[in-house]
Amino acid sequence: MLFPLTTSIYEDKIQLVNNSNQIKENTELDKNLREIAKDIRCDVLTCIGHLGVGHIGGCLSVAELLTVLYFEAMNTDPKDPKKPGRDRFICSKGHAGPAVYATLANRGYFDKKELLTLNQGGTNLPSHCDMNRTVGIDMTTGSLGQGFSCAVGVALGSKLEGDGATIYTLIGDGETQEGQIWEAAMFAASKKLDNLIAFTDYNKLQIDGTVEEVNGIAPLDEKWRAFGWNVIDVEDGNDIDEVSVAVKHAKLGIGSGRPTMVILNTKKGCGVKWIEELGAGNHNTNVTAEQAEAAIRELRGEA
Repeated sequence: MLFPLTTSIYEDKIQLVNNSNQIKENTELDKNLREIAKDIRCDVLTCIGHLGVGHIGGCLSVAELLTVLYFEAMNTDPKDPKKPGRDRFICSKGHAGPAVYATLANRGYFDKKELLTLNQGGTNLPSHCDMNRTVGIDMTTGSLGQGFSCAVGVALGSKLEGDGATIYTLIGDGETQEGQIWEAAMFAASKKLDNLIAFTDYNKLQIDGTVEEVNGIAPLDEKWRAFGWNVIDVEDGNDIDEVSVAVKHAKLGIGSGRPTMVILNTKKGCGVKWIEELGAGNHNTNVTAEQAEAAIRELRGEA
């Protein structure tokens, strides 16, 4: 279920915004999107299983979002990755780097064979995204909150340039505890950066336990509204239909004078039972090649 935008900014579009079912009916999603999301999960498992360890939980939770952005929503071209006016995705949630790499490889930015070099010496695919090393990465990120601030700066630059780009960025729920996030949020609203669409991977878990136990951030939607953002709350952020509709809703915010936050209620480790059951333990964990192969069979329905 999608909880729609609730701001008067959308009075001229409110009938469309409030009728998510109609949007869903009018949008015949290519079933291939679901297969792509599955491929992304499998490739994440392959490269982390090859390495033997990695941030598997937070990679598996964002597969649907990355699929919708790169294969449906974003104006990008793997053959011209630096083209002017392109949409940009900035992964502030640095631990999801392997999921971004798997997405870029599936989109055709580089050969899938490179995924097996993840986080190894001389690789172009370090643990966290690096714009100087990886084709298709638009901003180097990793330190909590830093990527989000960069995304706000890129959105401001795009506004000043007038290039028509939409800037997308992803933050983690644990990352949301950082003060830098809220400084950037306040600045983005002040500068009316309605070309900025952000996503929170709200899987409720972080390295030391549940988000609520460490430093609770609820009610998250009310906080973002208080900072002057449009807010969309997606009940199942691992349902590709709901994510697709949410991104379409978020694009309605362009021209509203407000940035938009899409809160994706997701499951950390989504798709693989034993990884899901690790809970906070799947933040960064050992994954053998054999475990990865078994997980891939599970995802493919072959287990």
